[in-house]
Amino acid sequence: MLTTEEAGRHLGVTSTRVRAMITAGRLPAQKFGPVYMILESDLQAVENRKTGRPPKSAPSTEKRATGRIRASNGTSTKKKGGKQ
Repeated sequence: MLTTEEAGRHLGVTSTRVRAMITAGRLPAQKFGPVYMILESDLQAVENRKTGRPPKSAPSTEKRATGRIRASNGTSTKKKGGKQ
């Protein structure tokens, strides 16, 4: 088991950030008095998780098809100048 300081060094973040991750439920931990202890396996699971936002998904088939139909009919898919 690791302290928040040890976990922070392992993850490259501060112990304050580790405690924030615990409070937010992103890092499981056990509390013994005033001290949080983290299992190495839980820390590795967090470390292997991808960070940041997931990539935007591709437009739906319906949106792509509608855009192609409008383009082939000569109508714009976006309004320009406020009027159409």
